[in-house]
Amino acid sequence: MLLDDGGKHGVRFGCNDSLVGFAQESRAGEEPLAAAIGALLNAPQQAVHSAGGATAYNALSESRLKFLAGSFDGTTVTVYLTGVLRPGGTCDVPRMEAQLTQTALASVGAIRAEIYVNGRTLTEALTLG
Repeated sequence: MLLDDGGKHGVRFGCNDSLVGFAQESRAGEEPLAAAIGALLNAPQQAVHSAGGATAYNALSESRLKFLAGSFDGTTVTVYLTGVLRPGGTCDVPRMEAQLTQTALASVGAIRAEIYVNGRTLTEALTLG
């Protein structure tokens, strides 16, 4: 995501940020959902994005999450994670939700995402900390 971009280079959400994607190379035979979520969870906090050299921010970089499993039924993608969510501030909560949800949706072409962290819904996990 691009911080305080106001939707100039992607979908505007949260604290006036823009949600943007990064193309990732996947290894042969690697499951797309696991590869996409893994790339997001292991990405650095900041990276240069092609949108005019803007700096992109990964709100999940300080979290310690691991992909356990996932499935796609043709409509809904379901992701199971374990670990600790560590938002860097109140703006990181919608950023984390958007990054995880949109990455899961885009990886398999789903229209709905259900994400669980340690058995709780993502919303509960972000609320409870």
